[in-house]
Amino acid sequence: MPGCDDEKLWKELNLQARALYKEGRYSEAANVAEQALDVAERAFGPDHSNVATSLNNLAVLYHSQGKYVQAEPHAKRALVIREKAFGPEHPSVGSCLNNLAEVYREQARYAEAEPLYKRALAIRKKNLVPLHPNLATSLNNLAALYHSEGDYSQAEFCCKTAIEILEEGVGPEHPDVAQSLSNLASIYFSQSKYAEAERLHERALAIKERVLGPEHPSVASSLNNLAALYHAQGDYARAEPLTCRALAILERALGPGHPHLAVVLENMAKLYRNIGEQREARVMEQRAMSIPSAKF
Repeated sequence: MPGCDDEKLWKELNLQARALYKEGRYSEAANVAEQALDVAERAFGPDHSNVATSLNNLAVLYHSQGKYVQAEPHAKRALVIREKAFGPEHPSVGSCLNNLAEVYREQARYAEAEPLYKRALAIRKKNLVPLHPNLATSLNNLAALYHSEGDYSQAEFCCKTAIEILEEGVGPEHPDVAQSLSNLASIYFSQSKYAEAERLHERALAIKERVLGPEHPSVASSLNNLAALYHAQGDYARAEPLTCRALAILERALGPGHPHLAVVLENMAKLYRNIGEQREARVMEQRAMSIPSAKF
């Protein structure tokens, strides 16, 4: 039987990991979450629901660092434990399905991701109130999947529905609203609807800077999105400082080997080539190539 001290320590480690995650300090958060998993397995046994919680937390943190190979087995094991403990229709099972699908989508394994996303959404519709943020999360993730597959109509519908749920459920200044706005802007960008995309990206960036702070990785994502938009329109003077700021934030927050960093480096290389700075472009390309692909 686990002692009170073990459970207290496990809960404290979870709180610490969650706080670090919210600050964008993913590597530190993962280290703490790994300690929590060790405590959970020792104190509660390998098939306890608390172990599933720790596994799920670690899967999310590995995913946030682009460590998809490490994330996948943790997400799968958490799913098995929760299905056995709570049954296949429990909301916590929906969370595991969603997280595993995210790992697959990041690796372009869309055929594996889609049924998991849809099953997670069905579970959440059955168990949650209509304005619950987790419903919006499922819709956003489906939107990202459809976007990746070029199904812009389906992607836009899912994303707009998610925004409506979040704005009414958690308020218009919530970071989840900002992320949904970014997602919708990216869908418009893919269709060359630049004016609509710019408006949404700017609103998302403003929310993130106010709520998360100027050094959060999510702010870097919005900066990079805006820079890509300006770049596509040939406005290199506006694109360059945004890309540089995004790169600096990600280097500080995620370290030099994160796949998201490679994306920004590639964008910067293209930008430098377009403005005739060939040497700087080669430096950025070499740095990007030194980072392992997110698909492996």
